[in-house]
Amino acid sequence: MKNILNRLIAQETLSQEEARFVLVNISSGQYNPSQISAFLTVFMMRSITIDELSGFREALLELCIPIDFSDYNTVDLCGTGGDGKDTFNISTLASFVVAGTGIKVAKHGNYGVSSISGSSNVMENLGVKFSNNADFLKRCLEEANISILHAPLFHPAMKNVGPIRKELGVKTFFNMLGPMVNPSFPKNQTVGVFSLELARMYAYLYQNTTVNYTILHSLEGYDEISLTGETKIIAKTSESIISPKDFRLPTVSPDEIKGGTTTESAAQLFLDIISGQGTEAQNQVVCVNAAVAIATVNGDSFLEAYSKAEECLKNGKALGKLKKLQQLSR
Repeated sequence: MKNILNRLIAQETLSQEEARFVLVNISSGQYNPSQISAFLTVFMMRSITIDELSGFREALLELCIPIDFSDYNTVDLCGTGGDGKDTFNISTLASFVVAGTGIKVAKHGNYGVSSISGSSNVMENLGVKFSNNADFLKRCLEEANISILHAPLFHPAMKNVGPIRKELGVKTFFNMLGPMVNPSFPKNQTVGVFSLELARMYAYLYQNTTVNYTILHSLEGYDEISLTGETKIIAKTSESIISPKDFRLPTVSPDEIKGGTTTESAAQLFLDIISGQGTEAQNQVVCVNAAVAIATVNGDSFLEAYSKAEECLKNGKALGKLKKLQQLSR
């Protein structure tokens, strides 16, 4: 590691194979916490390269505990986090809306690191059981249309990194990796990223896969469609910039989509919105992100998909999927 750190400090970059090698070694406990911390810090000081990101991803997928969902046409709605915007749990809520429309969702998530409350914090607070048991997860997918894949249970190799990430409390390249290392290898993905540069890198990496993807970056800096302004969308065969008016929606203010200040308040906010007690702005942001996932899977127009998402949130089907998941967790 000393040699690697010296090279990185001298502004050198790693090859794909070197990046893979370092992450495998981190996973097997070959480096001490100070070395790992220094390694993570380098990538906060400069942009990561496509080779480095690709090597890190390769290592994590190689080391993960896979789950076989190949019989299902699943989608994952996942953001990188790290946008510093402290929104409520939009992609997790959108996942339940998508599940409510009949689409199978393999939701990869984790505890919040740079945010107050990540997807896993809220799910845990609401009584959802975390497991890597294939039978249980397939049952969730069959009966609730959604399976929660809590990252630490599938990436045991990262146990040496988790505490360091938590102590640092800022985004690291692991934020960039999260959506790309879903252990169930979903056939469809809607991925929100915190920068335009990262959106381009994701598009480059996903082009070489069989995944049917849509990558999102709000030009206001959010890792999802925030409706506060325009959003860049990159799909397998197209690129576009969309605005709220494309969904016939008003622009919302950042304050209208703020999250809770504690895990408990974040979970309560989640419950309020999925139960139909959300504000108009909250509902619209959830439905617009769900709509992109629905359109990604089904090929619907955004307006058709938005109409399905809105109906699902209003008629209680999204809430029904949460209740089913809670029941299966008992």
